[in-house]
Amino acid sequence: MATSMAENSVQALLKTPFHRLSDVEKKKLKDLGPERPDLNIQQTTTDRGRTYTRTFSSNLYAKRNWLAGCTVSNAFFCFPCLLFQSPGTETLWTTTGMKDLKHFTQKCKKHECGRSHLTNCLKLNLFGRLSIAEQLDEGYRIGIRKHNEEVRKNRHILSRIIDCVKFCGAFELALRGHDESENSENPRIFRGLVDVVASLDGVLKEHLESATVFKGTSKTVQNELLDCMLSVVREKIISEVQSSDFLSIQADETTDISTQAQLVLVLRYINDKNLVERFFEFIPLQSATAETIADALKECLAAILPGEQKSKLICQAYDGASVMRGATSGVQKRIRDDYPTAHYIHCYAHQLNLIMQQATSHVVKVKNFFSDLGGFSAFFSRSPKRTSVLDEVVAHRLPTASTVRWNFHSRAVNTVFEQREHLVECFERIRASGGFDDKTSQEAGGYIRLLEDPQFNFFLQLFHKIMPHVDVLYAKLQKRDIDSVHIERCIQQFQEDIQKIRDSLHAMVVEQSSGSQQPRKRRAVSEDELRRIAAEVCDTILGHTKERFAFKDHLISATLLQGNQFECYLKVFPEVALATTLKAYPILDGGKLKTELGLIYGTDEFRSCRSAVDLFQLFMENNLSEVFSETVTLLKIMITTPMTTAEAERCFSTLKRIKTFLRNTMSQERLNALAMLSMEKRLVTDMIDFNQRVIEEFASLKERRAKFLYK
Repeated sequence: MATSMAENSVQALLKTPFHRLSDVEKKKLKDLGPERPDLNIQQTTTDRGRTYTRTFSSNLYAKRNWLAGCTVSNAFFCFPCLLFQSPGTETLWTTTGMKDLKHFTQKCKKHECGRSHLTNCLKLNLFGRLSIAEQLDEGYRIGIRKHNEEVRKNRHILSRIIDCVKFCGAFELALRGHDESENSENPRIFRGLVDVVASLDGVLKEHLESATVFKGTSKTVQNELLDCMLSVVREKIISEVQSSDFLSIQADETTDISTQAQLVLVLRYINDKNLVERFFEFIPLQSATAETIADALKECLAAILPGEQKSKLICQAYDGASVMRGATSGVQKRIRDDYPTAHYIHCYAHQLNLIMQQATSHVVKVKNFFSDLGGFSAFFSRSPKRTSVLDEVVAHRLPTASTVRWNFHSRAVNTVFEQREHLVECFERIRASGGFDDKTSQEAGGYIRLLEDPQFNFFLQLFHKIMPHVDVLYAKLQKRDIDSVHIERCIQQFQEDIQKIRDSLHAMVVEQSSGSQQPRKRRAVSEDELRRIAAEVCDTILGHTKERFAFKDHLISATLLQGNQFECYLKVFPEVALATTLKAYPILDGGKLKTELGLIYGTDEFRSCRSAVDLFQLFMENNLSEVFSETVTLLKIMITTPMTTAEAERCFSTLKRIKTFLRNTMSQERLNALAMLSMEKRLVTDMIDFNQRVIEEFASLKERRAKFLYK
């Protein structure tokens, strides 16, 4: 079957000359420009006894925009001369074609200096435009000048309105009000902000007072501007992702105020040597099944990573729900079917929360302790009168204990432990006061006995020692720049701290028993029993920490770059860890990586690096990325791999502030735009040409009566 010729090919122009085409076809041909295929030209020459072979290079096209190529004759042609063929045009460039690579540059320069070539180029450039005489006409130039002045004014006004939208979005403020008319006393923040800016900008003020065609403050314009802003920021993020080496995604699902299931997608990658986590989109879900979530993620990823860049996705991080982590039909398995290098990470902060839930709920007495602890805040929250006594005596509110908060019961434990004596005084005052009913007095008496109970105080002291270490680890796990190497160090320190507490349990029990002034109850728990329960709690934390935080499969690569192990690795190289790493990431050159690691292990300067980020920055600052190319690639993989989905949780906090009860009918596009302006405000600020790009996008949406494009 014969292949159809392109309209701008040399063969098509030789078959149908340019002057025979219609004006529409001529204009289309000019817009297409010359065809520039790869040619099969190879020329061998001998000079002074030496043989030289010259072959075609696509760089030859880049130097001269008039060059065209023909695969049939394997020669170069002049596109303008081929079209117009003014008198004196060389047949070499229009009929036979130029194949002499040895004298290519000389012949091109000679042709460019020819009068006929210059004439043909001039005709091509002026084709379809007004004549030079018309362009030089004074009236035409005055019209262009007036048009551009009007465009400049309109773009200035629109830029100010964009600034107002950006401000409201950055601080999560409602743009629209119930009544936005001119005489409204409460037009809400956007209109009020526009009026404030207009009082400082005479051009905007005049526009708002006299505009009839385009005012720029309607809800339609707001939505169009928000769509354009979202499009501009997304284009920026996608360009950063496609220029980076690796990408990881974080996803989580929640329900907004309107009971719509929302899936958040967060991208993590290295941009210009800095690690960033970017919010990309809230995706509405019809159901929270693995198939629905996976299809939604695949659709987004297809727009972010073209087919040839699929291997960039190296990690997917979710919570531990079965629908996400399922090994046979979960979301992570469905994503890996299309993106084989996307390893799964179960959020480490979520796992720590599960560890503490297990440690505080599997022993009945400990579970009852936290149930009693939650009763303190519940007692005061039910009555403003009780709360006033609490504020007067304790001067400190009691936090509500919750099993789903990041810091778990920590604040409740610390507050009750530190304010124990004041709480006893508070409850005694409530009992002594005649202003409370009998039930309140009975409950207050029960809490006094609870605060004086040796068993309750022992568990209070135990968890007062444990919780600060949990809080420290929580805080570290929620940092954006956390990596697997740093996590390994943090977990080791956490285990050492919990082990120290376990080793001191005997002294704690003795201290508690000797400090108790209350007579021992008949059913009081013995010292041995308290010690056994406390040891069980510590052992549960240690055991689950070791099991859940054990580095397996692709995460074992972190052990290769633990600075405190370099001295040991210098004696016995970690062959198993290296082999597992190479299996997980086939793009690495195993031989070169082993050589580089051996050199790193023997260099003292590298042993002080506490994390993969520190080591990566050291390589970048000292221009060692080429010397340690494979190690730098491994570091990029480790840094890009998220160990937590804390950023997704932060996105949910923003969602709840933007889509409130009073704004529960907000469209999905508006929600995404406002969320993007809030969470990526730094990126928006750093884009110097952001307003101009939004204006260009806004002007191209549809035909507008107001002019925004220069002539």
